[in-house]
Amino acid sequence: MGVDRDNDRFGARVTGGPGVDGDVKLNYGICNKHPFRRRPVMTEQAQKSPSRREFLQNAGRIAATSVLAAGLASRIYAAENNTIKVVLIGCGGRGTGAADNALRVKNGPIKLVAMADVFERKLRRSYENLQNRHADKMDVPESRRFLGFDGYKKAMDCLSPGDVAIFATPPAFRWMHFQYAIAKGLHVFMEKPVTVDGPTTRRMFQLSEEADKKNLKVGVGLMVRHCRGRQELLDRIRSGEIGEIIMLRGYRMSGRSAIARPKPADMSELLYQIRTFHSWIWASGGCYSDYYIHQIDECSWMKGAWPVQAHALGGRHYRGDSVDQNFDTYDVEYTYPDGTKLFYQGRNMSGCQNGFCSFAHGSKGSAVISTSGHTPGKVRTYRGHTMENDGLLWRYPQPEKSPYQLEWDDLIDAIRNDKPYNEAKRGAEASLVTSMGRMAAHTGQTITYEQILNCPHEMAPDVEKFTPDYPAPVMPDAEGKYPWPQPGILKDREY
Repeated sequence: MGVDRDNDRFGARVTGGPGVDGDVKLNYGICNKHPFRRRPVMTEQAQKSPSRREFLQNAGRIAATSVLAAGLASRIYAAENNTIKVVLIGCGGRGTGAADNALRVKNGPIKLVAMADVFERKLRRSYENLQNRHADKMDVPESRRFLGFDGYKKAMDCLSPGDVAIFATPPAFRWMHFQYAIAKGLHVFMEKPVTVDGPTTRRMFQLSEEADKKNLKVGVGLMVRHCRGRQELLDRIRSGEIGEIIMLRGYRMSGRSAIARPKPADMSELLYQIRTFHSWIWASGGCYSDYYIHQIDECSWMKGAWPVQAHALGGRHYRGDSVDQNFDTYDVEYTYPDGTKLFYQGRNMSGCQNGFCSFAHGSKGSAVISTSGHTPGKVRTYRGHTMENDGLLWRYPQPEKSPYQLEWDDLIDAIRNDKPYNEAKRGAEASLVTSMGRMAAHTGQTITYEQILNCPHEMAPDVEKFTPDYPAPVMPDAEGKYPWPQPGILKDREY
């Protein structure tokens, strides 16, 4: 069920605004132009049965039986085979990019064995791209390229406990796929966001606990947390280099995006909405959740807390013939438990000044969290708040490794060496606070963490029943118009 993501080296690219690498002015427009790619406890085993970790570390010398916790069936590993098998579910740009990163991990043999999508063209293009790059790690005959809404089960059925499933479909399907992976004893990499509403977030919290009980490793595609430069910046902030954080700012200003022109006559309504998933809040959280989650997450990471409420403005100004549910502009004030504010601005309008950056302001100085996109981060700290070269305290040396690759290196290392690694809860929290800001803009109300978490509006309650001709979660009226957010009119739900 994959579609091309906006932010992946295999998909479209978004550029930041004009500027230089040195001084950073206080307005967002100084961000450089830069192509933007897309883009964590096992119960006791039988005393005489080596763990998967022991086997993978000694695979050349022993044959072992690894018993997964909670009653999962045993998996027998041959001494000559410590290969981790991977399946890709959702073959758009981001899914293809994630599979590419998985196959580039160097710490042991790994191969792709199955793929699934609801669009044949996307599956075919993804397969061809990956085959061209990794022919020696591709074992995906036509019989293991699955089309249809049940393809995720067929793909995961090709794996054994301890293998890895990649979820890169629109996030409406995330909890359902995760639930099946847990039942199969599979490790998981899932793209962000992992939820778009309160009911699925609560479900994801429960599933994360189930994954922990089975010692499953779970990665979430908020790859900036794996950026070594941002990790060092966090250490410096925690050590007091810029003092106590008093304000955070984030900006993502780009051209017109996440549009949906009228549905082709030869396509079902549901497939049309899945293909244009950035346009529909039920499918992706719209451009707000899919595009803005990274910076909201990275700023909250630096702060060391999640926001507890959001107040926002937003508007739909001119989107031409697009029938999508997105606003053109969003301006959000997030509040953290101690009263600190994160000011976030997003715009999807061509011809305007662009920017893609985020900053932290402290009582003694300031920091650049993202310069012009996700990578390279080019993080640095300054005395004061003008962010000019003569006040530079520190900058992370260049070039820096891609966090898209680092998140996969870290996940596979945790699998092979049995390190605690479950990012599902944190990914769900990041998704929820992102939805909190989105709902504040779409309703015109101040929305709290508890309100969004307990909001009863599940946007795609029938996702498990989907077939190509199943009714879509939102339907057009007689004039072909879909339900849009109406701030001040609809106050307790987004549409």
